[in-house]
Amino acid sequence: MTTTEPKQRTALVDADIHPTIPAGRLAGKLPEPWRTRFTMFGTRIAPPPAMYPRVRNGGMRLDSFPANGIPGSDLTMLREQVLDLYGVGYGVLIPLQAHSYGAEAPDYGAALCHALNECLLEDFLEPEPRLVSCLCVPHESPDLAIAEIERYAGDPRFVQVLFPGGAETFLGHQKYLPIYRAAAEAGLPVAIHLGGIEHHRGDGWPSFYLEHHAWFGNVMAMVAANLICEGVFEDVPELQIVLVEGGIAWSAPLMWSLDAAWPRLRADVPKLRRRPSEYFREHFWFSTQPIEEPPESRHLPMALRHTGMTDRIMFASDYPHWDFDSPATALRDLPKDLREEIMDHNAYRLYHRLERP
Repeated sequence: MTTTEPKQRTALVDADIHPTIPAGRLAGKLPEPWRTRFTMFGTRIAPPPAMYPRVRNGGMRLDSFPANGIPGSDLTMLREQVLDLYGVGYGVLIPLQAHSYGAEAPDYGAALCHALNECLLEDFLEPEPRLVSCLCVPHESPDLAIAEIERYAGDPRFVQVLFPGGAETFLGHQKYLPIYRAAAEAGLPVAIHLGGIEHHRGDGWPSFYLEHHAWFGNVMAMVAANLICEGVFEDVPELQIVLVEGGIAWSAPLMWSLDAAWPRLRADVPKLRRRPSEYFREHFWFSTQPIEEPPESRHLPMALRHTGMTDRIMFASDYPHWDFDSPATALRDLPKDLREEIMDHNAYRLYHRLERP
């Protein structure tokens, strides 16, 4: 990698950076008997790169592998390749390990998530003030998840609670309501990222990586529709949801379809007091990577404006994945005012804990 002078820090927020805590480091944070269990047996769910369809190099940039370690584990490299190179004001860490850790047996899952949170603090957040993080919780064990939220609720370095798109049941289920309430009471949005127990729930188990990668939006559309139809936002009106790494343009047709059918099907969704699109526009946010890429660049801003939610879209690089979007070149075809909203303004509106540089 060529040496580049760090750019002056800007207000740019990168809403999706993936750190990884090495297994040995994490094991050192686990109390017994969980340390022995983790070392001998690991976890019950394979991480995304180990599931079919496999991605070459684990889905990582070739230049993101440190000399000793795995992509996302080296803070120095993260600084060089993202924070310093692009003058990032804040980067939001989304540790994908939490997707599987949160679904382990209750006490084991709680120990794994807590160890992960502590490693994130010590290895990333304390030495680098430009980084903030998701809070990892055992999402299948609500009481333990709430305890973890309450433990860190006052720490401004944790800006949202992390959920996977594929949990044990659909995310609108009553089971998860106590976690949503605890997050909202702590002033924390809930970020939903692709992955989890059922990694392919939205698009079915694919035959090819192309069909899987091109339609991540199916997962997010199912999540959004279920949360709305279950009445989650009537139960927890302060809740804000961030849909990470699932596209954006699909949301406008989904809202049109829900609104068109709702008048005839209202008896089936008795909790809904307003049009589904109103809940969508008041409670959901998006990240840009991967964003839809039409053949004619002028069609992208048109598609985004159809959502009525351009003030709720946040830039994401998805570092260190192979389809990383450079802050220097991403979204260059958007009008200047729209790009500025997405690159920094919108994130500060959602993440109240961030202070502009």
